[in-house]
Amino acid sequence: MLKHSVFLCAMKKEVVIKVPPSRINDAEWIRAQILIKLNRKLSDDIQYVLVKKSIDARKKVFFILRVDVYIGEDVPQEDKYMDQLPDQVKDRPRILIVGAGPAGYFAALKLIELGLCPIVLDRGKDVRTRRRDLRAIQQFGEVNPHSNYCFGEGGAGTYSDGKLYTRSYKRGKISEVLKILVEHGAKSDILVDAHPHIGSNKLPGIVAAIRESIINHGGEVHFETFITDFLIQEGKIIGVLTETGEEITGKAVILATGHSARDIYKLLYEKGIKQEKKPFALGVRIEHPQPLIDEIQYGMKPRHPNLPASSYRLACQVAGKGVFSFCMCPGGLIVPAATAPGELVVNGMSLSRRDSPYANSGFVTAIDIDEMELKGYDGLFGHLEFQQEVEQRFFNHGDGSQKAPAQRVTDFVNKKGNGTVNECSYIPGVYPAPVHELLPDFVYKRLREAILAFDKTMKGYYTEEAQVVGVESRTSSPIRIPRNTETLMHEDCEGLFPCGEGAGYAGGILSAAMDGQNVAKAVARYLE
Repeated sequence: MLKHSVFLCAMKKEVVIKVPPSRINDAEWIRAQILIKLNRKLSDDIQYVLVKKSIDARKKVFFILRVDVYIGEDVPQEDKYMDQLPDQVKDRPRILIVGAGPAGYFAALKLIELGLCPIVLDRGKDVRTRRRDLRAIQQFGEVNPHSNYCFGEGGAGTYSDGKLYTRSYKRGKISEVLKILVEHGAKSDILVDAHPHIGSNKLPGIVAAIRESIINHGGEVHFETFITDFLIQEGKIIGVLTETGEEITGKAVILATGHSARDIYKLLYEKGIKQEKKPFALGVRIEHPQPLIDEIQYGMKPRHPNLPASSYRLACQVAGKGVFSFCMCPGGLIVPAATAPGELVVNGMSLSRRDSPYANSGFVTAIDIDEMELKGYDGLFGHLEFQQEVEQRFFNHGDGSQKAPAQRVTDFVNKKGNGTVNECSYIPGVYPAPVHELLPDFVYKRLREAILAFDKTMKGYYTEEAQVVGVESRTSSPIRIPRNTETLMHEDCEGLFPCGEGAGYAGGILSAAMDGQNVAKAVARYLE
């Protein structure tokens, strides 16, 4: 017999409650609030599942919890994604995947699900060995062009934060990607957090676990395998040639090389495979003390210990061009992201606890095709050349190391080039420099105006406690490798499937992973 008459009818209800930071870890208090919201007795027996957790800091700071409440029935159990995959695919048709980032690895898992055998080829090293090359960049200024913050197992996202939010909801099932990550070691918090994040100290283990799943199901993963040519016969790709002279063949090729694989764009051009310029963005990293951002966003000093390091998202229009924050890293670090000697590029990352005393964000302006052509960068690779010129200018201003030019935000706005700089999270170190002069003038002018505009939205953003560090130039690929909107295959080359950020179809871990899944399904349709 049921305990109470309210359970005579089993049902599921959705409830939204506000929880103050002091109560967020009090399960009994939260349960009581749910029952009050449902107008039920505190003694009633219910089960609930947290569906979404976010923060509302518009007046007072609250956590907003959306929960599914099960009354008179058990919480349904979902099958694990990995348990539904076929045991072995090693004897199935081989599909080559160039690139072991999120697009490549999630394409591989989807191919296995569809009964195809993925062969993943990556120019870089496995995720743990790759750390030595990151140390070489940070401490000695040595850039390995095949293994760095952009290249290697897991792609650029592995060691640059691991943020898992996206606006690309139409690309596919975000929940499926998140569940796969949880099944490979991520905390289940990412399934409910409004802005899920794993952290660069946790992602390597998760990436390695995904690799093991691919191998255990019959797929292959090969590191330090640099592609130097595509094998094309009568308009159809049949495989690739590696730097060692090895030919590797397959029924199709998924090209998921990331936004910094400039040599791949040059190789495609040599093979007569169509590419096109696309808009991109360029600017600097801007770093504030994290307690300052917390005070601005939460209205409290210090922030409550149950609250995470606060973040922000800012955007405005200057002279008809977008200026915006990008890849905001609360409690994070600025890291060197160059992919070749003689250039200087910065990016941001956070560890899982986000406990650095600094908050940094990309601070960039959109640059469109017409603007570049007016400035003389009108060839196919004009955008790449512009990127490289700015990166080399920032590098050449220094001492030949990966130390980065920096400037207090107040000096940046007022064009004061000889001031001092603040302490900074950037491991190779920073030095005072006229960043306003190193940037192209049209980029500087838009950033300057945006700082003053952002300070109106976020009072305290413009402060001498903040500084800019340059240059942030790898927000996205400046080249798109076009593909048919239905087949997702390149129209110039049968069997070639451009994929992810490097092809111009994604902008982050989640969107790249979903694009990889979609391309894998397109490959399966092609083979049918």
